[in-house]
Amino acid sequence: MTVATLRQWTIAILSVLVALVSWRFLVFGVELSMPFMAHHLEPRALALFAHIGVAPVALVIMPFQFSARLRGSRPRLHRWLGRVYALAILVSGVAGLSLAVNSSAGPVAGMGFGLLAVLWLVTTARAVWLAMQHRIAEHQVWMIRSAALTFAAVTLRLYLPALAAGFGFDTGYVLVAWLCWVPNLIVAEWWLARRRARPAA
Repeated sequence: MTVATLRQWTIAILSVLVALVSWRFLVFGVELSMPFMAHHLEPRALALFAHIGVAPVALVIMPFQFSARLRGSRPRLHRWLGRVYALAILVSGVAGLSLAVNSSAGPVAGMGFGLLAVLWLVTTARAVWLAMQHRIAEHQVWMIRSAALTFAAVTLRLYLPALAAGFGFDTGYVLVAWLCWVPNLIVAEWWLARRRARPAA
């Protein structure tokens, strides 16, 4: 197994696992499973359930959209999954922006999550538009950026326990509002720059 294949499988497994864990509120309820989000229940229940219920759909689909085998053998399925992915981000991104603006964690955390929601919507919309224009190479570039932001759902859950243990939950939550996605985007841009710098075969 190559390093690239191992990386793809790791991303796929983590994405699916985190998506499944994210739906735990369906069994245990928001108050028990996501107490830090429970303050949104009364004033913003629709936005809350739109975000925590629909965002995992995008997370499950995301890694499989980069499968060359799927794109080559089932292009129609790839396009339909792309539409579902984009729709899930539209719904959960707009809902997430509403939650970020009203975050009880304060303006710094709210700004971090809010900017994540805006960039998530913008990068995905750009990727969809480029696909509709049949500008596939550019579409793939913007999909990588969108995927890096989608993967913030995973990195948030990986970083938050360590940040909460080191700084306390309140401070850790503010830090993770930025750390869950900014490094992802930096790594994506670094990888894209390396790809552009490779000599043509």
